[in-house]
Amino acid sequence: MALSQSVRRTPRLLALAIAAASAATLAAAPGVSAAAPGASGGAPGVGDPYFPQLGNGGYDALHYDLGVSYDPRSGLLEGRTTLKAKATQSLRTFDLDLHKLTVDAIKVNGRKAAFTRSGDEITVTPAARLRKGERFTVTVTYGGIPKPLSGPILFGSDYGWMKTKDGVFVACQPNAASTWFPSSDHPSDKATYDIRIDAPKGLTGVSNGRLVSSRVKGDRSYFHWRETKPMATYLATATIGKFDVRTGTTPGGIPIYVATDPTLPAGKVDVYGITAEATDYWSKVFGPYPFEETGAIVDDMPKAGFSLEVQSKPVYSAVRDESTIVHELAHQWFGDSVSVKTWPNIWLNEGFASYAQWLWEEHKGRESAHDAFRKAYHDTPADSPFWKVKIGDPQRDTMFDGAVYDRGAMTLQALRERIGDKAFFNLLPTWTRQHRYGNAEISQFIALAEKISGQQLDDLFDTWLYTGKKPALPGK
Repeated sequence: MALSQSVRRTPRLLALAIAAASAATLAAAPGVSAAAPGASGGAPGVGDPYFPQLGNGGYDALHYDLGVSYDPRSGLLEGRTTLKAKATQSLRTFDLDLHKLTVDAIKVNGRKAAFTRSGDEITVTPAARLRKGERFTVTVTYGGIPKPLSGPILFGSDYGWMKTKDGVFVACQPNAASTWFPSSDHPSDKATYDIRIDAPKGLTGVSNGRLVSSRVKGDRSYFHWRETKPMATYLATATIGKFDVRTGTTPGGIPIYVATDPTLPAGKVDVYGITAEATDYWSKVFGPYPFEETGAIVDDMPKAGFSLEVQSKPVYSAVRDESTIVHELAHQWFGDSVSVKTWPNIWLNEGFASYAQWLWEEHKGRESAHDAFRKAYHDTPADSPFWKVKIGDPQRDTMFDGAVYDRGAMTLQALRERIGDKAFFNLLPTWTRQHRYGNAEISQFIALAEKISGQQLDDLFDTWLYTGKKPALPGK
């Protein structure tokens, strides 16, 4: 995710994590259910320290088949989600995450299932108990008028399912996939996807992966997208609107699809060209491009002060600059292919994508990462609240603070200068290869950096990730 400059330049730090988040952190270690599953029920959350109720215990999501029909005039969404999953324990009940929308019916393995609701948690009781190791299918029919989320996490910006003047802008990091489909809404539970969009004739529905088919029937348009690589729920999109679409391949041969709102200023930034060039360049620096298609969705959504690394096609709420585009494309490796195990590890996403912006400037011969590091360091006084954010665990409501981005980038340049270019540029593609399509945490990156460099690096990472004051500048 990249916050707009007007947002990022205004730090929003909290003196302490809110009491609820602190209690959740004490109650559940990373990867441990916040509520231990009973003998027959899956836990209502995976126990993430920042979002303990997100995701669900007792099963592993394998594939989502999402069907959404949307009316921009009324705002009404009618949905049908079919989830294929595998039980990781014997289950008499299991949960799904869904925000506000009304559930009409649920079937498990084709049989009607009972369900109850408590806030955003849907508890499903299948007609027959699910055995550990059993693969099962749950189909949910639902509808209503989706509402975005808001709050301090994204500096007050709405996020999730957001109405535009001609459709909807869908960007869900970190916890808003449930604003439009029932799911196990945590990045640790990845799955593949088919996403089918039904919209009024004249509008285009854009989603992840490759376009399988599109057609017009009567006054409606239909689009079927397929993402065959594992994807976190927050990276799914079903953005709808009037778009000019350009397709082709990058010079390196990767298919590309760019959809741009025709009302946006033309010629300001060559989104297609930068996307193609950066995708190919990052493929050399970070390892092979992890997905089947690259691209962009450029919409006119002024209320969203951010862009998001939607898998295969980042979404931009306006025409953003070159630096933002290369940031979101770097996320295809750092955040999308390699996703966090829990949200306190967000530095693995934002620090790396922000450092990619410095690498891009270095690649273009405009400014070295060394100089960018020192400029950012010297421009931030020691008494700035910027340095108080411990970016290795920045806390829920400051997880997208500017320090996570900029101090995160500084950490990587400090590492590069410590271990040298040869080890550093071996480390990055090794990391993305080892954790391709999976989940990882900071401790694993530190261990890999030490293994490749042959150096003990605890002092460096403790200083840059976990110390609430301005570090001393490296000697070089």
